[in-house]
Amino acid sequence: QVQLVDSGGGLVQAGGSLRLSCAASGSIFRISLMGWYRQAPGKQRELVATITSGGSTNYADSVKGRFTVSKGNAKNTVYLQMNSLRPEDTAVYYCNADVFVTLNRVSNYWGQGTQVTVSS
Repeated sequence: QVQLVDSGGGLVQAGGSLRLSCAASGSIFRISLMGWYRQAPGKQRELVATITSGGSTNYADSVKGRFTVSKGNAKNTVYLQMNSLRPEDTAVYYCNADVFVTLNRVSNYWGQGTQVTVSS
């Protein structure tokens, strides 16, 4: 069994910053990809940023230059540094990971979500 625990959300004024954290634990052989998605009320869940095990990153156009995804020093952790936050960034943010539980068996997992609210 694999668990993702994400945290770090909160209420911040426009222009402010927040840092989200995600830690994966359980029966993990290796993780090939970790990242963040978000879902605003009445909208579909959308990709925010991802990072591969090799360190390659991918960002949604709406967050490029403001958000940074990075791997933590602790194994199987990922962060999302969010700067210059805007009211439209308000959403529940979910950690996501492609986890190999054996050499050849991969499954996708989600965190429980953390609320980010940006006030104008």
